[in-house]
Amino acid sequence: MEEPDAARPPSRLVRLLSALFYGTCSFLIVLVNKALLTTYGFPSPIVLGIGQMATTIMILYVSKLNKIIHFPDFDKKIPGKLFPLPLLYVGNHISGLSSTSKLSLPMFTVLRKFTIPLTLLLEAIILGKQYSLNIVLSVLAIMLGAFIAAGSDLAFNLEGYIFVFLNDIFTAANGVYTKQKMDPKELGKYGVLFYNACFMIIPTVIISVSTGDFQKATEFSHWKNVLFIIQFLLSCLLGFLLMYSTVLCSYYNSALTTAVVGAIKNVSVAYIGMLVGGDYIFSLLNFIGLNICMAGGLRYSFLTMNSQLKSKQPMDEESIPLDMKS
Repeated sequence: MEEPDAARPPSRLVRLLSALFYGTCSFLIVLVNKALLTTYGFPSPIVLGIGQMATTIMILYVSKLNKIIHFPDFDKKIPGKLFPLPLLYVGNHISGLSSTSKLSLPMFTVLRKFTIPLTLLLEAIILGKQYSLNIVLSVLAIMLGAFIAAGSDLAFNLEGYIFVFLNDIFTAANGVYTKQKMDPKELGKYGVLFYNACFMIIPTVIISVSTGDFQKATEFSHWKNVLFIIQFLLSCLLGFLLMYSTVLCSYYNSALTTAVVGAIKNVSVAYIGMLVGGDYIFSLLNFIGLNICMAGGLRYSFLTMNSQLKSKQPMDEESIPLDMKS
């Protein structure tokens, strides 16, 4: 996980493999989570989230001990530096998994794009940022398409919609708060992820046990199913691999390449999700809304990247548009 020797430029094969690795991880985690929570009917997104947090903590801690990665040791100032990021982290994590279990993949992908207008609104209010007319029009297209798709969603699930909008709010707030309050170089992306997971795993376990959620998960009938166990462990591992593959792809290629791969992944999930999961009900108006939203999302993403390139500022992982990483 350390950066390779910069003296030797990476080969074309290495660049291609790193992009494929990121695209595969980004695509697989959505499909695996969907299979666990919908196809198998696993009753607890919270327990799945705990598994992903525990895996992340173990991998990062062992990697730090073996000097594969570096982030600061714990001190009393870290909770103050992070707060309220751990709360936003766990809220984003659990609401994302909960909405995945209750919505079809096309609707989940489309409604997640409300993160974009929420982020723009918060950045305009809190950071005082201004946006071009083209970006505003792209965001309006996203909202129009999402409203058309939602209004004609034959598999409408109120609880799923509530969770996905909470997920949008947590994602937008997390991004804006990080930009306003934190110097990412202080803890590094590995340190932020490690301490977020460490601070929130115990409270999340307590909530899961006290609400009876943990008992439902332990009594789940598929724990003797080898295929289910493999997918559960894969989901836990993919949470970490997605973050690592993002860093790897951005290092060997560029954050621009990572963003393009992320945009392609979002489109793929939306359309393949119509065939996978078994919970998407086709209607012409819904399909039109999905296409308008996806077109607006792609236009917004490439306008954002083009603006970054014209500014002649280096585009790193933190600059990747939100809808491409989610």
